[in-house]
Amino acid sequence: MTSTIELDSVTTLPARGDDTAETSLRSLVRDTATLTARLLRRWTRDPATTAETVLVPVAFLVTLNIVLGDGIQRFSGHSALYGSVPLVAMVAATQGSTVGGLGIMRERDDGLLARLWVLPIHRAAGFISRFAAEAARIVLATLALMITGLILGMRFHEGVLAAICWLFVPCIFGLAFFMMVATVALYSAKAIVVEATALISGLFMFFSTGFVPLDAYPEWIQPAVQHQPLSYTIDVMRGLSLGGPVLTPLMGLLIWSGAIIAVCLIPAAIGYRKASMRD
Repeated sequence: MTSTIELDSVTTLPARGDDTAETSLRSLVRDTATLTARLLRRWTRDPATTAETVLVPVAFLVTLNIVLGDGIQRFSGHSALYGSVPLVAMVAATQGSTVGGLGIMRERDDGLLARLWVLPIHRAAGFISRFAAEAARIVLATLALMITGLILGMRFHEGVLAAICWLFVPCIFGLAFFMMVATVALYSAKAIVVEATALISGLFMFFSTGFVPLDAYPEWIQPAVQHQPLSYTIDVMRGLSLGGPVLTPLMGLLIWSGAIIAVCLIPAAIGYRKASMRD
């Protein structure tokens, strides 16, 4: 007979016998799926999280288009939406990572991570499930912004396949940024340190090719604007929708994201293990 072990008010995990190894790939996939569903259900039941994921980015996009749309179109010769929609998608991805980092701190301090650690589940499932849930959140927010952009007049001139790829591009840097935020959260004792990571995404937003065209910035800062990760992401998404270079900015985006993950992966894994073994 299969029993269940309570994790919290929104999910349960099956208690398995000796016939299923906790270190098997099958266990990893199953436990990750269960814990990802736990996080997604918790977010959908929190009106503030739902609003921050969907409504706030959409409202920001509409406001940005009203304030800057006409000026950027006159300057660049095409609709500002091809830059502002990707920009807001990345802002939603990075700002949401800060919320996710605070969630890790809360579950660490409440002892939930320690409870997960002693359950008969794959050790890596708890950590990986957070990235799966973040990816789902980023895609959902990007989809809402895509629909809003289409309503406002943005079009995909490169075809359906390019539009599908466009939808998932924000996950590349979004998950790398979440890795950085999660690492900070696991080693930090104060929420204000994690909240400060939002300042980084704010700087990226104002000094990117999605806020205003590159030529609108002073010449001395243009190299920094052009080669920062949000600009690379926006340029990839602009190329997939309006047309233009995709491979070169994609390589820059992958280098940025890969470097962040390479630096943070081992410290994050060690920090998660220590946080899970706290008394």
